[in-house]
Amino acid sequence: MAYTLIETVTVGSGGAASIEFTSIPQDGVDLLLKLSTRTDRAANTDNIELQVNSNTGSIYTHKRLQGTGSGVFTGSFTGTVAYIINNGNNDTSNTFGNADFLIANYTSSANKSCSSDAVNENNATLAYQDLKAHLIADTNPITSIQLAPDSGTNFLQYSTASLYKIS
Repeated sequence: MAYTLIETVTVGSGGAASIEFTSIPQDGVDLLLKLSTRTDRAANTDNIELQVNSNTGSIYTHKRLQGTGSGVFTGSFTGTVAYIINNGNNDTSNTFGNADFLIANYTSSANKSCSSDAVNENNATLAYQDLKAHLIADTNPITSIQLAPDSGTNFLQYSTASLYKIS
């Protein structure tokens, strides 16, 4: 298995409303998105919304296992984006949430099986750990990925997203 970096995006001063990867090469097997992010939401935690190929249909589903620091939750969801847990601006200063989002067989003409492993970094009892099994019901090869804050308006400076292809 070989990991090849496609692109890294680092948010500059002033923040960014979104992060986008376009023209994803079609010569790999899987995609791995590695995130270190924080949004300007004035709360503990935020979510990152993920879409592929600018597809806004209700094609994103997940099953979740989530720890909060004081409890555990499970659940499922179907909607117009995939959600990844992230840091909000009230979490411990200068800390960033971290996540891996794996998309299997991204060039196939079948629905895409995905998984995510994410943490909301916070020096407090409330700190989320989030495991999800995702399905993206899109049979088109993935050529672009769009990321945006869910409740915040911007990713904060130094937020980083790196996209790798796995061959």
